This record gives sequence, C-alpha cells and structure tokens, in this order.
Amino acid sequence: MKNIGITVGDANGIGIEVILKALSSMCWPKDINFVLIGSETLIRQQSSEMKIPLSKHINFFDVGNVNWKPGKLDISASHLALAAIKDGVLKSINGDLDALVTAPINKLGFKKIGLDFPGHTELIASLTQTTRFGMMLIGGGLRVILATRHVPLKEVPSLITKEIIEEAVTLTHEGLSWIGSKNRSIGVCGLNPHAGDGGIIGEEEEEIINPMLKELQKKCINVSDAIPSDTIFYKALKGDYDAIVAMYHDQGLAPLKMLGFETGVNVTLGLPIIRTSPDHGTAFDIAGKGYASPTSMGEAIQLAVDLSFRENPWK
Repeated sequence: MKNIGITVGDANGIGIEVILKALSSMCWPKDINFVLIGSETLIRQQSSEMKIPLSKHINFFDVGNVNWKPGKLDISASHLALAAIKDGVLKSINGDLDALVTAPINKLGFKKIGLDFPGHTELIASLTQTTRFGMMLIGGGLRVILATRHVPLKEVPSLITKEIIEEAVTLTHEGLSWIGSKNRSIGVCGLNPHAGDGGIIGEEEEEIINPMLKELQKKCINVSDAIPSDTIFYKALKGDYDAIVAMYHDQGLAPLKMLGFETGVNVTLGLPIIRTSPDHGTAFDIAGKGYASPTSMGEAIQLAVDLSFRENPWK
C-alpha cells in the first residue's frame, strides 16, 4: 500500500476543488491510499456545495479548520495551509507518507503571517534541511529546470554563477533517470539574446555559463553549451534534449505553459522526500464556482504515485 499525502493549500482557492475532482474522476489502483491533510469538515463542505463526490481512496488528517471564503485572502487559511505543509513534510520524512502533493498557496497570505519564503519549494527545502534543490516543470512535451527561481528579473544576472549552473545541471542529470529519461540529454539556455553572440550582446555565456558547461561535459554529463532561448525549446520538442535548464523563471515557464497550460506539473529535485504540485496558483477569481480544471492536479498526483515506486536518488 502506498500512502500519498495531499495538502489542501489555501482553502479559499481552487485547491480542494481540483483535488476532489482529480481523485473522483481518475481510476486509482486499490493499493493507493490518499491522505488529505487540512480540514475534513472543510473538505466535506466543499464536496457537498460543489457537488463533487468523495473518492473511496480518501482518508483525512486534520491540522485545523477555517471558515470557507472563496476567493478571499484570509490569514487563517494561510495558517491552515502552512500547518498542512509542515505535517505533510514531517510524515514524509518519518515514512508515514510515500509521496507528498501540495495544492497551491497564496504567497501574499504567507507573507502576512510572517513567513519569509518565496514559495513552496524553498519552504519545503528548509523543512527538510535541504540546501541543494531545484524546480523541474513538466508539461507540453517539455521538462524545464530553473537556475534561478522567484527573484526579480533585474537580480538574475548577478545570480548567474558557475555554482548555480553546476547545481542546476547536475540536479537535472541526477533527476532525469528518476523521472524516466534514458538519454539524459540536457540543453542549457543562454541568458542573453543569441546566447551572447560571442560576447557582443553580453558576457555571461563566455565568462560563466560555457566554461562551467565545458567542465561538466568532461565529467561525462550530456549537456550542451549555452543555446539561444528562442530556438532551444523547438529543438527540445524535436527530441534533441530531454530537459532544458532555463536561466530565469519566465524564460523557462512561458513556453512550457503555452504548450501545457492545463497539464503542467512541478517536481522538486534534490529533496529526501517526493514532492509534486500542479503548475498553477490559487485562482481566486474562479474559486468556489465549480469549474476549475483538475487536469494539472491529476497529473501531479499521478507523477507522485509513479515516483513512489522508484528509488529517490536523494533519499
């Protein structure tokens, strides 16, 4: 029996709705048990009011309760979301859960309760005492890893170091076989237009990115030199690369979301636990209305189930 934990995220967003839809609409093996971490009362309320049936595979673990206010920012919902994450991570570390899926949180809500993390990824890394980690986004036929994550664009060039490039590429190399890639070929985006064009449009490729990639190639890692980001995604879709390392958030996620907006999944590389999530936010604008798509959540749950049967390279 595999136990897959699912945190409720921000209760006033679409998290519970898409969890319930994904679990009730997809066919799950009898040996898979889902533990919904949050508030059983709240989950049952949303199930009833939005007329979404409860899957027979569901168990509950309460960490609190809040009043349901669809589409509203409420710090009580942020406190519940945080408690669910902490409990899910602890249960994963202890072996009570075989994988963890996290529903979307509201980052402003987390800031209002004094949590100084840019997102789920950094919070869970801290809770697991992980210093070397990365985001891999999967969707639309692409796998994308971010060298820098949730930082202002103006700060990106100063953050592009040889160490950052090495970490992103080696995590990708280690994670690709876990995800299911045989060739483990990695394409790397340049930071500048035309990948710097030999230093004419920027020096980061010549001074930082390519020298580190050359070192990694000598270690038998199947990685490219820096490639212009306006062509690399096309090449990946043709099969030239199994994954792409992007230098910053929108460079990597804009093409992925264009191709796989409803199917995108995030998996955190480098953790001693399995953690996946849908590649969307709380969607307060449609919360409680009953028409949020569960596709991305379903993909995140399925990936968590699949990975639970494989050996985690970082455990």
